[in-house]
Amino acid sequence: MPAPEGPTEIIDTDYEIGQDNINYRRRFVFELDIHNIVFSVSALTIIAFTLLTLMFQTTLDPLFVGLRDTLTANLDWFFLLAGNVFLLLCVALIVLPLGRIRLGGPDARPDYGYLSWFSMLFAAGMGIGLMFYGVSEPLGHYTSAFGGPVIENGVRTDWAPLDGAAGDAEGARRLAMAATIFHWALHPWAIYAVVALSLALFAYNKGLPLTLRSIFYPLLGERVWGWPGHIIDILAVFATIFGLSTSLGIGAEQASAGLDFLFGIASSTGEMIFLIMIITGIATASVIAGMDSGVKRLSEINMGLALLLLLFVILFGPTMQIASGFFLNLSAYVQHLPALSNPFGRTDDNFRQGWTAFYWAWWISWSPFVGMFIARVSRGRTVREFLVAVLLIPSLVSVLWMTALGGTAISQVVTDGLTSVQDAALEIQLFEMLAHLPLTWLTSLVGIVLVIVFFVTSSDSGSLVIDTISAGGKVNAPVPQRVFWATFEGLVAIALLLGGGLAALQAMAVSTGLPFALVLLGAAVALVMGLRAEPR
Repeated sequence: MPAPEGPTEIIDTDYEIGQDNINYRRRFVFELDIHNIVFSVSALTIIAFTLLTLMFQTTLDPLFVGLRDTLTANLDWFFLLAGNVFLLLCVALIVLPLGRIRLGGPDARPDYGYLSWFSMLFAAGMGIGLMFYGVSEPLGHYTSAFGGPVIENGVRTDWAPLDGAAGDAEGARRLAMAATIFHWALHPWAIYAVVALSLALFAYNKGLPLTLRSIFYPLLGERVWGWPGHIIDILAVFATIFGLSTSLGIGAEQASAGLDFLFGIASSTGEMIFLIMIITGIATASVIAGMDSGVKRLSEINMGLALLLLLFVILFGPTMQIASGFFLNLSAYVQHLPALSNPFGRTDDNFRQGWTAFYWAWWISWSPFVGMFIARVSRGRTVREFLVAVLLIPSLVSVLWMTALGGTAISQVVTDGLTSVQDAALEIQLFEMLAHLPLTWLTSLVGIVLVIVFFVTSSDSGSLVIDTISAGGKVNAPVPQRVFWATFEGLVAIALLLGGGLAALQAMAVSTGLPFALVLLGAAVALVMGLRAEPR
């Protein structure tokens, strides 16, 4: 049952959980369309943070860098361990009888077809990241793995995903792709799936509001409507705002670099701020249009353009190598997964801390946004259907994407000796790779458009989600509230760019991802309790 409509409607709901058949009764009163405490604390804190960051730009840069490095250096094991827990839970739910439970009840049917469903969850999940890192990460890992570790005074000064590939071009290629797939396939989507499945279960099957606090009803009981629940929702708003701001900053950096590459427009902080303002305006218009008219349509356009770019690279790049590489890379991923995912393993610190720990914190900070968004479009699916789709479909597409773009770039360097691709800055490597294929101008333009539209779909769907959380689970809150959150996503991204650039964006994603990882571990326990209480 969705959150109640109207200003004073009261709902009584029986909630049965566990083997003891304990019935909980709640009374939930909506007097406003916003949840006063969650909205007020979240909004005022974010406004204050934005103003302070803009006022003290030069002094905050080292603070942000130190915060990011400290958290990833000391808690890398925790992030990796949490990611493993989420993935193992998803796999267990797929094979257990609990997978037959249908979200929304036995008679529920899906609101969206498979194509629209896949488009929306994938575009919202990690679109900007795939554009930014699709070439740069595989190429970077290859360079390090092939060259082997560099030791100075007994200390390693570079990183490699795994030892053993120095001087072995093919081995380094497979190690690089395995490490890249590890960061973009099953683990991040398992994090999203746990949040999304929990929200969908407690909203559509238990009749609780579509907000993070509802997941904890089995653990906290009526206290979820008090301060414990307020804190959970406030943390969810913070995590979503800063996780999105990281992505928006990365997207603006790459779009600005693409415009410089294509049109000679010098990339600068001012240009990136201007891009954020323009794209935030487009996202705001999409938010006003709503889920079906705005977000759904943009997501489908985005997936169409991404598919065209992917097919172009496959056809005009090393086609046979990409085709065979897809399966070889999957095999390498499976082979190296135990070592890559071991939180106490021997892979070097810089790989675990500089890459994996940051990625996991980033995915966790995105999980309230992506999870709630996926939950809103997944009513009517069974748990098994939901998990198989959310885990496997985006993961396989990510593998194909990385194999095509990253594999093409590696081939250009190794086979053709094109060092310009390897030597380019991270944000420009995609365009350098496309420069050595036909129709460079057109494909580079498509790449820029994709970055911008991924930017928009992340911002507009994120604004809808934050608005739902701050409105106490109400999915149709007034338009001005959506506009407020869409605007402040852009302002926070601008403030962080001015206050420390990419390091500041990464620092805030990690710092909000850490406490929310603890929240998600509790949510995993509550999810199992809620599923066990469902009639089967």
